[in-house]
Amino acid sequence: MMFDIAVILINYNSSEHSINCIRSIIEKTSKNINYQIIITDNCSEKEDYLKLKSFCDETTFHNLELHRSRINTGFGGGNMHGVQFANAKYLAFVNNDTLFINDCFSILTNALENNQNIGIASAQAYKENGDFMISLDHFASPAREILGRSFLEFINSKKHPKRKKKYSTPIQVNFIPGSYMFVRATDFYDIGGFDTNIFLYYEETDLCIRLAKKGKYAYLIPEAEFTHYHGASTEQRSLTIKKELKISLLYITQKHYGFFGHKIVLLFLIVKYFFSSIFKPKNWSLFFLILSGAPVSKSLKVKQKIQIIH
Repeated sequence: MMFDIAVILINYNSSEHSINCIRSIIEKTSKNINYQIIITDNCSEKEDYLKLKSFCDETTFHNLELHRSRINTGFGGGNMHGVQFANAKYLAFVNNDTLFINDCFSILTNALENNQNIGIASAQAYKENGDFMISLDHFASPAREILGRSFLEFINSKKHPKRKKKYSTPIQVNFIPGSYMFVRATDFYDIGGFDTNIFLYYEETDLCIRLAKKGKYAYLIPEAEFTHYHGASTEQRSLTIKKELKISLLYITQKHYGFFGHKIVLLFLIVKYFFSSIFKPKNWSLFFLILSGAPVSKSLKVKQKIQIIH
């Protein structure tokens, strides 16, 4: 059966968020849209997985699938695992720590149907308390890393729209956050989907860069709205997270900006974290990781064992 939309969620020890997210999707989505929901459980603890499985078994929404992975494949890998079970015109990659405010799928579908230049789109995010949340960003280029976002917005606001501005109409941006991504399945398949060499962070940057090279651009559609419980699905171990961020950053810098772009960013980070570590000794391990080049071989992805699950 061909669906209009395949909604893909990742659960990692956060079943309560997954359940609430699914309920909000069902509540807010138009009955005229035929969609499926696919959940990848990224090797959660048994108790959390069983709680989510119980909900899926008991729900009255029939087009719901739960697939458990024996290893935490990360953000891109978890979504690619879910894509295997998708059969739809559009793919919606939605973080499980989100709640729909309105009928996002109808709004985003209309936007993509009416503008073939839109390769990937997102809704406007709001914090749990209703405050505005930044929902666009600029590519993680050597210029952004060294000069900063504000400078890029100052010298070329058309190419680099202001991140902290609240927009009322659709706007083309560099890339949209990974918490909510809506894309044509054909475009996603054409570029090979997510790069699973990346375990966490910058997957959406990489995806949007590759789509843009095909003339398919990222757009923020502010009429569509959702609440994002930012970071709820990720354990916030600050130093571990910082290390993973730098590994992913240097990987995509080399991938998209070549040898010299990569070396410029690497040198900048080495100098930055050398002086940072003098004042914050806990950063020395981060400095030495960057000094080694922060290779993908140091990622959390390769520090796991395949779990025996029952």
